[in-house]
Amino acid sequence: MTQKEGQSGRERRDSLLSILKNSKEPIKAASLAKLTGVSRQVIVQDVALLRASEEPVIATPQGYLYSTEIAPKGLQKIIYSRHSPLDTEKELNILVDHGVSVLDVGVEHSVYGKIFRPLKLKSRLDVKKFMAQMEENNANLLSSLTGGLHLHTIEAPTEEVLEQVCNALTREGFLVDFKE
Repeated sequence: MTQKEGQSGRERRDSLLSILKNSKEPIKAASLAKLTGVSRQVIVQDVALLRASEEPVIATPQGYLYSTEIAPKGLQKIIYSRHSPLDTEKELNILVDHGVSVLDVGVEHSVYGKIFRPLKLKSRLDVKKFMAQMEENNANLLSSLTGGLHLHTIEAPTEEVLEQVCNALTREGFLVDFKE
């Protein structure tokens, strides 16, 4: 499916929605650009327009994803954590090893305010891909803005799992606070 001569932006966005809805995996903007015959920047703009029209397209570290998950599948909590960049993979693996989904990461910066980005990490494979992407792009963690302090919205199937994962994070010295 490529950009057709004279195809309107609306038609292209409809094509994007169709591609995303039919994919079970996130798709990078560069791949969508190739599929539709436009630049990556046009895809980024199209996705912004789709989101503004309330289409549930989310950006993850692995690419764009059409998310039909409206209601949470479990209990959601916000945790505050602090650790060095070297412990990032360890923290995320503790979370997913307990059956917890890491929905996002955020910081509360004194100048920039709240900054949150979706993660949607559910497995060690997701964590491995996220860490590889950070390394490939020589990217800094959001927590580098706040001395390692950051937040995660996590989702667990039960209150017992939330308690177990928080205890595990506390044992490692990562958990700063647990908010209801």
